Amino acid sequence: MKALLSKAPGGPDTLVLEDIESPVAGKGEVVIAVKAIGVNFPDSLMIQDLYQFRPPRPFSPGAEVSGVVKSLGEGVTTLKAGQRVIGSCGANGMREELALDAGRCIPIPDSVPFNDAAAFVMTYGTSYYALKDRADPKPGESLLVLGAAGGVGLAAVELGKAMGLEVIAACSSQEKVDFCLSKGADKGLVYPRGPLDRAQQKELSSQIKTLGGGGVDIIYDAVGGDYAEPCVRAMNWEGRFLVIGFPAGIPKIPLNLTLLKSCDIRGVFWGAAVARDPKANAQNLAEMFAMYSEGKIKPHVSSVYPLAEGAKAIQELMDRKAIGKVVVTV
Repeated sequence: MKALLSKAPGGPDTLVLEDIESPVAGKGEVVIAVKAIGVNFPDSLMIQDLYQFRPPRPFSPGAEVSGVVKSLGEGVTTLKAGQRVIGSCGANGMREELALDAGRCIPIPDSVPFNDAAAFVMTYGTSYYALKDRADPKPGESLLVLGAAGGVGLAAVELGKAMGLEVIAACSSQEKVDFCLSKGADKGLVYPRGPLDRAQQKELSSQIKTLGGGGVDIIYDAVGGDYAEPCVRAMNWEGRFLVIGFPAGIPKIPLNLTLLKSCDIRGVFWGAAVARDPKANAQNLAEMFAMYSEGKIKPHVSSVYPLAEGAKAIQELMDRKAIGKVVVTV
């Protein structure tokens, strides 16, 4: 079978497509015939050895897949051959077949396309955990989403609206802002490409305060870098700043700002939260699938690449060109 492999640390250009042996389901595992793979920013970090989780090489990027159960290992009773599933694998998704613990597979109805399914769990799971479990949102509060046109950002826009929040979408271009407005955001702003000097940071903070009517209650930061500090400066009293990711770099925030505003900086590590409390994650997934069936949320797949071009899919995310979700198909 074909697999896109990382055999040495480096960028997408270091990935190679090779034939490897087909997997056999071990005890408690299933083999999935992969149909689609969701591409996420951690994929770009993992292949460079810059992520907190480093799978042994050679490995395939791709943390979430959708497909069909091909075979069952010993003791598996919760799934059956031919069943459509989402697999949360963490890595090794970009291959034609994948052996995975049955407990990490979620059945999906026939009405959910494979591309939507592959684009669903990580982005919406991260954003729902962030907003529901970490942000303590109250209806009517304001939510600023940095990087709002990306996968997790767009999920946060949709989920924020479903939770009754006033959503401000912040993006790097007017095209991206307009797209977020079409997906339900109430307001939008265009921030300059970094790095930002002090004058640009001050102007960004002023814009956020103006759009928020003096400040914002919740900030969802999927960008980091020079954008974080001006956002904290624009927070309301007892606001919550959610740390999601750092494509613009890891920020340094003066802690006196948290004192002056009595605000919180809250980390969001969805993968670790799933491992620590799988029951809570299962409940969140059930709630999200209910929202999907009601039409309140729907993954926006902006680009689709074949497996042989999976490196291009990752590069699109690294170049910050993606609007919504990028998917690789098998």
